[in-house]
Amino acid sequence: MLIKSAEFVTSAVLAKQYPPGDLPEFAFAGRSNVGKSSLINALVSRKKLVLTSSTPGRTRLINFFRVNDTFMFVDLPGYGFARVPEVERRKWRPMIEQYLSERKNLKAVVVILDIRRTPSAEDQQLLDWLDRHEIASVPVVTKVDKLSKTAQAKQLQLIADTLKVNPSDWVFFSSKSRQGRDTLWKVIAELATAPPEDERA
Repeated sequence: MLIKSAEFVTSAVLAKQYPPGDLPEFAFAGRSNVGKSSLINALVSRKKLVLTSSTPGRTRLINFFRVNDTFMFVDLPGYGFARVPEVERRKWRPMIEQYLSERKNLKAVVVILDIRRTPSAEDQQLLDWLDRHEIASVPVVTKVDKLSKTAQAKQLQLIADTLKVNPSDWVFFSSKSRQGRDTLWKVIAELATAPPEDERA
């Protein structure tokens, strides 16, 4: 995918703060410190479109980015490791669930896991929630450059067994080497042009 433009649009908490829903939208979700910001930056070939931080939990709003005036990428707050007050973290769930359940132009959620980590209860809950609400998910394992090919296969099988998913469905991604970038873009492009479920034969 040739990236001609990528720009921050707005941050939101409430639905009334969302930008117009006139572009296919893809949300990115995962545990804090999973490499979500780096993945988005690698996809759009920008180093600092989405700010990265060594401190987990810095993304506390829903952030919208317009790409090529064709797609909207949405960076959701991370979960799990965030070192923020529990009362604030409890506010994130309804904020995220409102976005996911009500955004009509949402095409899919890119669910991101660190290939070196065992999936958490929150990872399973997210996938189950998306499945119940019939929202497409695109599973991605990041930081694959950190492991050998043998270790990658072993870890992916562990992830698949833990989450009870098919390991062949996962995209291997490295923001450092850009492995998986073209594959993920292909999936996004196909989903962007797919008709809604209720319009399919």
